[in-house]
Amino acid sequence: MSREVATRIAKVEPDRILVRGDDLCADMIGKISFAQFFWRLVADAPASAQQSAMLDACLIAIAEHGLVPSVQAARMTYAAGPDAMQGAVAAGLLGCGSVILGASDVAGRMLAELVEQQRATSGTPQDLADAHVALLRETRQALPGFGHPVHRAEDPRASRLLAVADELGVAGPHVEMLKAVTAAVPAAYGRLIALNVSGAIPAVLLDAGFPLDAMKGVPLVARCVSLVAHLLEENEQSIGFALANAGEQGVAYAGPDPRRSL
Repeated sequence: MSREVATRIAKVEPDRILVRGDDLCADMIGKISFAQFFWRLVADAPASAQQSAMLDACLIAIAEHGLVPSVQAARMTYAAGPDAMQGAVAAGLLGCGSVILGASDVAGRMLAELVEQQRATSGTPQDLADAHVALLRETRQALPGFGHPVHRAEDPRASRLLAVADELGVAGPHVEMLKAVTAAVPAAYGRLIALNVSGAIPAVLLDAGFPLDAMKGVPLVARCVSLVAHLLEENEQSIGFALANAGEQGVAYAGPDPRRSL
């Protein structure tokens, strides 16, 4: 018997568009926020006021952070091809990996695994966090969601998201585990490594009920907003070629040069 080919997301008809069972025009447009719509799409359930507010806070927190690599890639691409904004936005998103933006996904999986271990054993969050952070340090693996080249002592975005989670009443086991991991870091590494926004986002969203497998999409959706703004500015006041030139000037050539031997 052949498998039925189907989707649960949307159905388009001549007089209506169904999205997750709701009429897009009658039930959604002008009645719910984009954060609520995003949640409805990925979670297949309506978002509560607390859930949509938490998602909204996370989207705002991660959307804009200056001339980061994804923005530079987008602006340089747009300078070279100003007729294709979509290509420049795509270039920026392709620059989002496990180190930048994608760390929310990796950190979320770490927290989810630790919380699951806690539920399956009698270990405390701190015991599990201490052992896991020590293992990462011993095996020279990255600690996802920690460290930042600018926010060395504290990432204000992470602190604010944790505060919002408390204000909304959504903080739960994943936030508790994140705090345990944060407390375990100085002993394992011998120094402070600040929690960053990519560590806070999955903790608060997982406790709010957001799907783990959709976590990587949160910074991607948010960063699109920032990229469009940067490309609008690039169109009005271009710095794309200046960024490229700064890279050329800032990196020394170390290869062979026949002129040096003359």
